[in-house]
Amino acid sequence: MSITPEVLEAEFSLTTAATRLDFLSRRDNGDTALNTVQDTDPDSWAALRDTGTQLDVDESLELLALGEVVARKAHDSQLVGIRAALRGGADWEQIAAALGVAPQQAWDSFNESVARQLDADAAASARELAGSRPGG
Repeated sequence: MSITPEVLEAEFSLTTAATRLDFLSRRDNGDTALNTVQDTDPDSWAALRDTGTQLDVDESLELLALGEVVARKAHDSQLVGIRAALRGGADWEQIAAALGVAPQQAWDSFNESVARQLDADAAASARELAGSRPGG
């Protein structure tokens, strides 16, 4: 099996992908040494204390792909959030502040998501809800 965002995206919900990403992230000790050899007595309890947890190659690749899956799924959820905010009466200044971007950038991102995720009728309704692009 190839470990790619596309494969994992179909396999995991956002919640499951985020949980697995967190699990793998916490399992790795962050050691940067390459294939180090430890000279310890295998019968010593001290040997257990000195062992760190490192991800194997497949787990490391899964961690990378899951990060991309979570980012994509989270980004796609912006469309739902922005439409709900607009329906509730929020303006582009408020939406932009919630996203940490400029109002024009929020509007552009929304319209890109509309074009990518919605059919023609839903897209037309979303564009009407969005109104004109905020001034610069």
